[in-house]
Amino acid sequence: MNIQPKVIFVSGIDTDAGKTYATAWLARKWMDSGLSVATQKFIQTGNNGRSEDVEAHRRLAGMAPLPEDSDLTTAPVIFSYPASAQLAARIDGREIDVEAIDRSRELLSSRYDRLLIEGAGGLMVPLTDDYLAIDYVAGRRLPLALVTNGRLGSINHTLLSLEAIRSRDIELPYVLYNTYFDSDSTIAADTYGFIERYLRRHFPATELLRVPVMQAI
Repeated sequence: MNIQPKVIFVSGIDTDAGKTYATAWLARKWMDSGLSVATQKFIQTGNNGRSEDVEAHRRLAGMAPLPEDSDLTTAPVIFSYPASAQLAARIDGREIDVEAIDRSRELLSSRYDRLLIEGAGGLMVPLTDDYLAIDYVAGRRLPLALVTNGRLGSINHTLLSLEAIRSRDIELPYVLYNTYFDSDSTIAADTYGFIERYLRRHFPATELLRVPVMQAI
């Protein structure tokens, strides 16, 4: 594996691409290489006082809870309604505290060798009418891992995401192909092959990793 940035933001081609699963897998891969790893949830919706996605990271990767889980450093912004961040914030009558997210990122990255920040939804989900998740990534110059899969239609979503990444000059160390959705072997093989060829031509520095189906450790 090439030397990778200390902090990577994990986004997906859509809401259900498998970001939580892929984040846990990459965390485990780094831990197995001897690195200390933390994961952070960018914005959690549908919860109160906890992050189900962070809990899933720990369970799937076989990680013990981190000390920073207890005070929600790993999930600094949580809304109760299970919806997009913008809508959930409006329903709860609160604003999205981007500075709290930054403080958590900075603290965790100072304490661990690697930090993975799982996004909320896809790259273009709105945080406000004028500010998208991808704007946060680009504005902080965060390297990105894009999660894709072999479901029908994913090639279109993947290419649209890659074009958005390119237009904002975002570093893309990884594309993570989540094999969990490979229910049709013909479509899956064609999708993976197309994405592999596309990256070779247009993102030659990006590593395409196949995320295997795994059980919680």
